[in-house]
Amino acid sequence: ASRGGGRCPIVQVGYRAATGLAPHLKRTGGASSVKAMLLEWCRARTRGYQHVDIQNFSGSWGSGLAFCALIHSFFPDAFDYGSLEPHDRRHNFALAFATAEERADCAPLLEVEDMLRLTVPDAKCIYTYVQELYRSLVAKGLVKTKKR
Repeated sequence: ASRGGGRCPIVQVGYRAATGLAPHLKRTGGASSVKAMLLEWCRARTRGYQHVDIQNFSGSWGSGLAFCALIHSFFPDAFDYGSLEPHDRRHNFALAFATAEERADCAPLLEVEDMLRLTVPDAKCIYTYVQELYRSLVAKGLVKTKKR
């Protein structure tokens, strides 16, 4: 985890995402099945995006392009994904986080500087952010969920 006073370590302690992704995603099997479902959702949403191959909640997110692809899949008019470069991490993270906050009302739980400091992103931070993004998209009606 980052030590620079960034948002994510605080989030892990008591943010609402820690109390559950979204009630409708709770299935038998607990947190690990929710995590697997969320990872599969990310894979499905970003399939076909160049330079994105989501295998986990850490290294797969290191260039910032996975965030950009995930957000672009919901807001294709927000930016030109094809113009993004994997090496321009600062731009990619900043673009993704700002677009998620502006378009999806997603809380800015991650900071660009913290992401740049880490060679391999912290899995708990990424997972928490993706949970919050998912929750925000559900709240906006952009993710269809199965009601029980």
